[in-house]
Amino acid sequence: MKRVFLLLFLCLPFVWASTLTSDTSWTEYNGDGSRSHYSALKEINTGNVGQLKPAWTFRSQDADTLKNRSQVQCNPIIIDGILYGVSAAIQAFAVDAHTGKLRWKTALTDNGGTLSRGVTYWREGNDARIFFGAGQWLYALDANTGQLIPAFGNGGRIDLKTGIERPGGDDYIRMNTPATLYKDNLIVGARLAEGETALLGDIRAFDARTGKLRWTFKTIPEPNTPGYATWSPGKPRERLGGANAWAGMAVDRERGIVYAPTGSAAFDFYGGNRKGDNLYANCLIALDANTGKRLWHFQFVHHDIWDRDPPSPPNLLTVTHHGKRIDAVAQTTKQGHVFVFDRVTGKPLFPIEEKAFPQTHIAGEQTAPTQPIPVKPAPFTKQTFTEQDVNTWASNREEIIAKLRKARTGSPYTPLTETMTLFFPGTDGGAQWGGSATDPEGTIYIPAKQNPCFSSLIRKETPGSTASITGAQLYTRNCSACHGADRRGNHDGSYPSLLGLEKRYTTDAVNQILLKGRGMMPSFSHIPEAERKAILAFLMNTGNPATVQGAVAKSTEIPYQHTGYNRWYDSKGYPVSNPPWGTLTAIDLNTGEHRWQIPLGEYPELTRQGIAPTGTDNYGGPLVTAGGLVFIAATKDEMFRAFDKRTGKLLWQAKLPAAGYASPSTYTVNGKQYIVIACGGGKLNTKSGDQYIAFSLN
Repeated sequence: MKRVFLLLFLCLPFVWASTLTSDTSWTEYNGDGSRSHYSALKEINTGNVGQLKPAWTFRSQDADTLKNRSQVQCNPIIIDGILYGVSAAIQAFAVDAHTGKLRWKTALTDNGGTLSRGVTYWREGNDARIFFGAGQWLYALDANTGQLIPAFGNGGRIDLKTGIERPGGDDYIRMNTPATLYKDNLIVGARLAEGETALLGDIRAFDARTGKLRWTFKTIPEPNTPGYATWSPGKPRERLGGANAWAGMAVDRERGIVYAPTGSAAFDFYGGNRKGDNLYANCLIALDANTGKRLWHFQFVHHDIWDRDPPSPPNLLTVTHHGKRIDAVAQTTKQGHVFVFDRVTGKPLFPIEEKAFPQTHIAGEQTAPTQPIPVKPAPFTKQTFTEQDVNTWASNREEIIAKLRKARTGSPYTPLTETMTLFFPGTDGGAQWGGSATDPEGTIYIPAKQNPCFSSLIRKETPGSTASITGAQLYTRNCSACHGADRRGNHDGSYPSLLGLEKRYTTDAVNQILLKGRGMMPSFSHIPEAERKAILAFLMNTGNPATVQGAVAKSTEIPYQHTGYNRWYDSKGYPVSNPPWGTLTAIDLNTGEHRWQIPLGEYPELTRQGIAPTGTDNYGGPLVTAGGLVFIAATKDEMFRAFDKRTGKLLWQAKLPAAGYASPSTYTVNGKQYIVIACGGGKLNTKSGDQYIAFSLN
């Protein structure tokens, strides 16, 4: 009997191992703590990828197909044969990863003003949890049922606003990117408003069991701490907000280090009230994941007044540098650069030069004299936009050139003034939130876009201390930067037209959007009720907007407002710059040399005219596999593609039911490999969808 028991015991590890190898998971956001977007799976490879077919489809049935404003940006995780994702209406769900059959879906009501790029999984014994950011909350859900876990926080959730309030701050906070897990620490950043009322951007760790705060790293320093002298005048934590880790983080669990990129300080486009370099805004910060203590940092933009914050989590990888294997961390930027550092010391692996840029700026501003530019790798986007860069077949080219000749352009760091100022690449990249993929050979694969945009600064209207202010004036102050002074929004639909709003929404519905936010739009709950009502009356045309009485204007440290994130298109709707407008680039980070670059995406109508694929605006990241493939959707042409990772050659593509503005995942169930992508659309004037599609070989 003892002998039989011993034989059974000896066999158990092999049975367990066999089970593990038949089901390969995608355990966290972008695949792993390194945010590599990489999988060692290779059943699907360069030789057979052309045989890929849809294996299953899951529909959450909650897309906004009437107004096409919903999106799905989620990179789903797959654990033990269960796929966990987020729906178009920002509800968490679980489906069978083999069939797509729904297991559970939440029905949260307090999840307004949110977009979500995924969830975080944590398990201790039989206690398996999904952590999910929605609205201003971080929710803890039972991974088996989707029910709230009452022991976590307050009845199953944490109010993320608690602890980062400041005088004059608003209420807007959203956790669009999944929490980063280290042991039982949930390390979180957040998206904040980008105006002068933004909350503090502190990085925090919470106990995964109880929701209690473990540690805080203050990205805007307190007096008598490092970095405090880079903010002038004093007391920045009482006057300013932002410097928030909105893009997500990477973690080296072996060393216990978390790598957090931080955003710019608010307000984005004027810094006269925060003279100095503004540490720790626009930085990559290496923190002790146990304590939150700073280990090292690097600042990518000094005194940012261009919204040039790092757009995605960094990538952790190992490279061969001067014959030595080095664990490295690479960060891509909106400006089109890759910075590469020793992961432990923060020492750059390639030289970085401090280069001088124009200093002509608006009254009250004080720009940084230099900005850091890596010598290697070479930029993966063009760095300037001048008359020679205007598209040769733009429909109204002469008009574009005439406008450009009156603008400020030619440098990636041209300060804004009251004159039209060009940003190239645009304010959202270059690289964007989808991030990049890396493979074990040390190559990074970067999707990017190259569309110019423009803005300027104008003086705020400041009524006297006893004056009233109209709804039209309040709209100009609070809303016109995004939706335009004429309320027409922008061409690509990122900021929709508000004309005729009363025909599409009820007054109560618009009021709820103002109070809670929606999608990428922040809440305006910090505005006094009388001012909100005045804006509402103006937008809904209820009465004479010129005579609507608002509240007395508040004092402000910022005398300017910007005129919008204006992407520049010709009269037919194409970017005014020479193609490519979207690219996928492979760079060898061992040497810093580019391997290849291809256009990513196309306009079919231009291809039919004999114009080579131009690339398109894109949102979402790639997946790279040991099968020699790079998978990516991301483009507005609604295609999902696979490229040979060695050459960039297109090997397969499939039309999606809606654009896949998300990053794909891969996994196996019962030894069969699947590639899954969320098809949410809704950006760039494309239709909204609510499907996840998994592809396999049969």
